[in-house]
Amino acid sequence: MTSEDNRQKELELGERILREREVELRLREMEAKIYTADSPFYQTVKHQPENSHKPWMKKLILGGKLFAVGMVALVAVRIALVLARFIIVTALGWMSYKLFFESKKNQSLIQV
Repeated sequence: MTSEDNRQKELELGERILREREVELRLREMEAKIYTADSPFYQTVKHQPENSHKPWMKKLILGGKLFAVGMVALVAVRIALVLARFIIVTALGWMSYKLFFESKKNQSLIQV
């Protein structure tokens, strides 16, 4: 029985040593691949879309948009000014009517 146990232990020891050697061999192969001087070198190139506009064209478009927004703002301010003037004149006219003309009508009715 001891001879079988010894034989089994020897087999297990031999398998373990064999596995360790295989692992060491794989590690050496991997290191050799990593540190090779013949690594391929790929030159990178910046991607240029085919429909890309020139830089001055982009600036021109941006300037046009800014001009359009400015014109819309200017027109909106002018419309607001006209509307404000109309409201102010209407309010002053209504208050003048209430103060000066309507009070005379009420007084004439009271006197009669």
